Amino acid sequence: MSLRIALLNAAHDGTANRRNFRRELDADLVEYDVTERELPEDFAFDGCLVTGSRASVYWDEPWIADLESWVGSAIDRGLPFLGVCFGHQLLADTLGGRVEPMDDYEIGYRTVEHDGENDLLDGVSDSFTVFTTHSDHVAQLPPGAEQFAENDYGVHGFRKGHVFSVQFHPEYDTETAETVTSGKDELADERVQRVIDGITEENYRAACEAKQLFENFTEYVRTVQSDATPGRGEVAADDD
Repeated sequence: MSLRIALLNAAHDGTANRRNFRRELDADLVEYDVTERELPEDFAFDGCLVTGSRASVYWDEPWIADLESWVGSAIDRGLPFLGVCFGHQLLADTLGGRVEPMDDYEIGYRTVEHDGENDLLDGVSDSFTVFTTHSDHVAQLPPGAEQFAENDYGVHGFRKGHVFSVQFHPEYDTETAETVTSGKDELADERVQRVIDGITEENYRAACEAKQLFENFTEYVRTVQSDATPGRGEVAADDD
């Protein structure tokens, strides 16, 4: 069965997100430009993905409130979710966690560690390389959520029921990493250049290990759907 997944694209220019996630996910992605307040009219999906964004979840913007409302309803219906960066933070906020600005900016290829207990990172080394770029973080997990990945900047992965989220960017290619880094005008030129110098084929190949999570997520979605008795988009909620 071909999976039907809602791609909730939160980038203000969604071109790179569109390219990267369509390349990585073996599914029929139905895209919504959520910054323009585009949202699905129903919940007829096998799963959902919330992308990264230059926005902060605590900004007082109508599209963020609309997105949280729809996401909360979809979670209540038992739809599996994957959140990336902003998506990770939005899922945490929607589920009752807390997102705050950080004292420092995490950007570039970094090492993250996971506990080996979560299906999303099955087959990924306990200590692995990823590309990161964020100035906010999940300061408090949602009630009942379990953290499964972290580094010295904080939470890099959590799960609650059918919801999985990661702070890092497993979807990035080198073109995206370079473009995003070059646009960080709030950072010192020397730091931006150091990050760009680190965007090498060697580091990119190392970070490709984390792309396993996309296959793991779609396998999880297939399992949820095969176990569900109702129709698509009406799966029973997990009590985990």
